[in-house]
Amino acid sequence: MRKIVVQEFISLDGVIQAPGRPDEDTTGEFKLGGWVAPYFQDADAQANEFMERNLMATDLLMGRNTYKIFADYWPDHSDKWPGINEVTKYVVTDHLVELSWVNSEQISDDVIAKIKKLKDGEGSVLKVIGSSVLAQTLLEHDLVDELVLMIFPVILGAGKRLFADGSHPAAFSMTESVVTSNGVFLASYTRAGDVKTGIVGD
Repeated sequence: MRKIVVQEFISLDGVIQAPGRPDEDTTGEFKLGGWVAPYFQDADAQANEFMERNLMATDLLMGRNTYKIFADYWPDHSDKWPGINEVTKYVVTDHLVELSWVNSEQISDDVIAKIKKLKDGEGSVLKVIGSSVLAQTLLEHDLVDELVLMIFPVILGAGKRLFADGSHPAAFSMTESVVTSNGVFLASYTRAGDVKTGIVGD
């Protein structure tokens, strides 16, 4: 059985849109693309180690927009992400999409059933990066096994968010955490059963 890992650069107010560069994703007139870049200019050794470990190439699950962004960039920059051209890229969309990137497959029609079948099979971890609508759908259907969140000390005010109403209630346990010298919080969480409730002070 394969794990689904949602890995995101995320602001304090939950925005995950266009972390890498100004023109990455301007949907909704988003004007703050590239908001993680200043924090990597003086990243410390712990941050670099965390990023290298969590950017090992694995099969990817992506929405249509993220696929287009990645397919326009990574095939010619694979030296920065070794192995990314060799893994399978699953594009989850019912829209027509040009599969221009090597080893790409489309998942459409009854996508939840097909993702469950894929998850039940053999292979590497299935990683979701970006792809806000897909990530929200997976959270809604309780298909996320792990979260890797790189939380940056900025409030962006608007933009595509990771969490939305409709997520399936779920508890997670922290398995790793690093706070960088410039205030970025890097954390990994694994699914840990149901949400427990109680009375504070009892």
